[in-house]
Amino acid sequence: MATDNMHIALMFNDIAPTYDKLNHVLSLNVDKIWRRKAVKRVKKAIADVENPVILDVACGTADSTVALANIGENVRVEGIDISDGMLKIGEEKVERLGLTSRISFSKSFAENIDFRDNTFDAAMVAFGVRNFADREQGLKEILRVLKPHGTLLVLELSEPQNVIVRWIYNLYFKNILPLIGKRLSGNAKAYRYLQQTVEKFPMPKEFMALLDACGYKELKHKALTCGLCRIYQAKKL
Repeated sequence: MATDNMHIALMFNDIAPTYDKLNHVLSLNVDKIWRRKAVKRVKKAIADVENPVILDVACGTADSTVALANIGENVRVEGIDISDGMLKIGEEKVERLGLTSRISFSKSFAENIDFRDNTFDAAMVAFGVRNFADREQGLKEILRVLKPHGTLLVLELSEPQNVIVRWIYNLYFKNILPLIGKRLSGNAKAYRYLQQTVEKFPMPKEFMALLDACGYKELKHKALTCGLCRIYQAKKL
């Protein structure tokens, strides 16, 4: 598991300088819409909490971390990631935005989160669960650090079920995306990895079953943009 995490961290270190630009170019900025929808659900889940603390797992360059902090001035966010390169860019972004008093970062594997039990009112993982070296252990760790009645939001890419949309998706992800990734970042392998991890990610029923097996309750999910992305929501009771 540690070897897998180190390999993933090195890959993300390599693409960190171009990661934000590529994300927006490759998704035609739709990733921003998906993230807003997920954050809106987090906001609703913590509406009655006086001073909510949120964990952003696999926070990357902090786009989701910043969006979570912008829910309200009383919100504090802890972002964790395994890539030093991504965290560095995230820290610089947060400093530019003047949010350092409400956002903190630390390097951490999802499978071994360095926070006490029952710490967070909510947790979010945006496009990161597929990179967990041990998916089940990562989800159990998030459950551990959530407070009772805390909410988990997972935003993840998925293969669309519609035959025509899936054909277009396969054409883009398998042939076009790696070429653009190589041109802009110099690392086509990282974007082939992206396509492969989406392919290997469990189907919605399987992932919901995994969340249930890990101890989450009140499970729900929603397809976005013809099934190209999905929001999964669950609670710790």
